[in-house]
Amino acid sequence: MLIQFNFKNYKSFRDDATLDLSAAKMTEFSERVVSVGSEKILPVAAVYGANASGKSNVYSAFEYMSKYVVNSFKYGDEEKDFNDIKPSPFLFDASSETEDTSFEVYFTVPGDTTEKCYNYGFCIGQTGVTEEWLNYKAKTARKYTSIFYRDESTLDLAGIPKTSRENIEIALEKQVLIVSLGAKLKVAKCKLVRDWFLNNEFSDFGDAFMNLFMSRALPEGFVDHKEVRENVVKYFSSFDETIKGFEVTKLPSQEDPKEEKYMIDSLHKKIGSDEMAKIPLSQESAGTLKMFALYPELQSVMKNGGVYFVDELNARLHPLLVRNFILTFLNPEININHAQLIFTTHDTWQLSNQLLRRDEIWFTEKDDEGLSTLYSLADFIDEDGSRIRKDENYEKNYLLGKYGAIPSLKTIDFLKEG
Repeated sequence: MLIQFNFKNYKSFRDDATLDLSAAKMTEFSERVVSVGSEKILPVAAVYGANASGKSNVYSAFEYMSKYVVNSFKYGDEEKDFNDIKPSPFLFDASSETEDTSFEVYFTVPGDTTEKCYNYGFCIGQTGVTEEWLNYKAKTARKYTSIFYRDESTLDLAGIPKTSRENIEIALEKQVLIVSLGAKLKVAKCKLVRDWFLNNEFSDFGDAFMNLFMSRALPEGFVDHKEVRENVVKYFSSFDETIKGFEVTKLPSQEDPKEEKYMIDSLHKKIGSDEMAKIPLSQESAGTLKMFALYPELQSVMKNGGVYFVDELNARLHPLLVRNFILTFLNPEININHAQLIFTTHDTWQLSNQLLRRDEIWFTEKDDEGLSTLYSLADFIDEDGSRIRKDENYEKNYLLGKYGAIPSLKTIDFLKEG
């Protein structure tokens, strides 16, 4: 499980930003808190904020870190290639645009009976990785122990088996992460970290191309296994009982005989008959297609205990449907592997229906200089110097601007004549 994600100097976030999923000391919904070792971890985090406030950049930062971990063993030492993959720093002041960008996570590994906690992070500069570290903490320990550390003048692989150290020292390039290279070389501790990132899923519903791609992606085994299709029908029945099944037809491919294409029809029962009407899945509503797109990633993280990060979860979905989706992660009888959901949203109704704890509600706000900040409702101090109470109307107070993170609006008066 993700305990904490830290990043700095990434896009609109110039200064340190922290998304903390460790549970604060509060009484509401204590049954949903997961205990691992000495950590108490939350299954859900919701990120609110105005348009262009930085919500999607929190998503983007975590996705960037994950992709760099998984793929960096491929990166060569040609600077022109690295310019295409290095992160985008905060560009609105002269110093930050040339400074390093940093990413760091604290996490636990699903199924680890020893309940260790891990701390992994790295910094990226103009030409490659400038710092990288991996530490772990035993269940009963107070401090972290180093597995490896590197910077531009140091390479300490003390926690890596001796048989693998030489291979890493020889093959490591400045754009490549030790974790990524070590996983490729089958170093167990590196593979553990790489696999933790691989278990995480991302859905960006603010990206039109990604939205289209995801709506056409089929769940694993959907074509060949009736049981998988039946499970998708059960999933759909939680919000739409009119879909009774799916029919899969393989289409001939004239361009490439090896390329497999399929036509998916959803089956609906005809009124007053046992016969089924076929509707191409592509003609279903945008909300139905989005729920279809969410299913493969939901299935994966529930099975593997990963983190599912969704940008704009509320887009095209009814608030009650969003609530039902969130409840899947909050129900310990369903979420037995402790998967986590982090999502950005504008759906303020989720603030008013006694669904989320104060430490599960986060806000992003951007100031007049273009600087984004990230903060939790649990840490928010109002103008009287008091913390937010659990019996407050979060939605009402948020829309009134009490917590910040709302748009600053002006009248659209340019259309006035004269």
